[in-house]
Amino acid sequence: MSAPGELDPAPILKYLGLSDTYEPSPRTAPLDFLHRHLRELPPHLLKLFSANTTPKQRTAIPAIRNRRLKYTQSNPPEFSLTSAKSTWATLWEGRERPGREQAQEEKEWAEKEFLGDGKQQVGKLGSLLGEYEEERESERVRSIRRQRAEYIESLPEEDEESDDDESTGAQEPLPAETEEGFLRLIKERFIYGFLESIDYDKVDWDERWDGDLDRDAEERWFDDEEES
Repeated sequence: MSAPGELDPAPILKYLGLSDTYEPSPRTAPLDFLHRHLRELPPHLLKLFSANTTPKQRTAIPAIRNRRLKYTQSNPPEFSLTSAKSTWATLWEGRERPGREQAQEEKEWAEKEFLGDGKQQVGKLGSLLGEYEEERESERVRSIRRQRAEYIESLPEEDEESDDDESTGAQEPLPAETEEGFLRLIKERFIYGFLESIDYDKVDWDERWDGDLDRDAEERWFDDEEES
């Protein structure tokens, strides 16, 4: 019997017809187990591995990396420019004020909704709503950045030896300034397990994202990412 929050290997091993002593164990060596059996398990059993693996750790599994890549290529709504700027505002280093798109939407809504109230009054209402939305979004972004800064300051300092060891591993992508660079950054962070505020389970454990991935296109994408 597994403790709360731990993976229970019994249904996984039973489904595959494996003994309780099978190695690599899905509980103690989940990544090695997934390397061997990812494509043999249905989504409802794969989701159990969310209890003892992180999105970043699962990046080591090529099949999961490929699922994430294929998902980004499907143009999901959360990776649209406007949505991404709002959700991951601290990664956006562009020049325009946050909330500009939302402010324009508020203004257009007011102008459309109150056509009978006179052009001048509607214009004022639209401007006020737009300014309010823009300021509200700006405050949200400032709050996110304050929280991020406080979190970074709270992290313990690491010695030089630790830094050297980590330099050989996965490197966290840096913020971007251009819209194209920003969207690429978001996708990179997602593929490599760094992106917060997104549901990895719906991609990592869903076999429909296997598909017939264009191998050449996949290799070009990862080659380009390494060169950039």
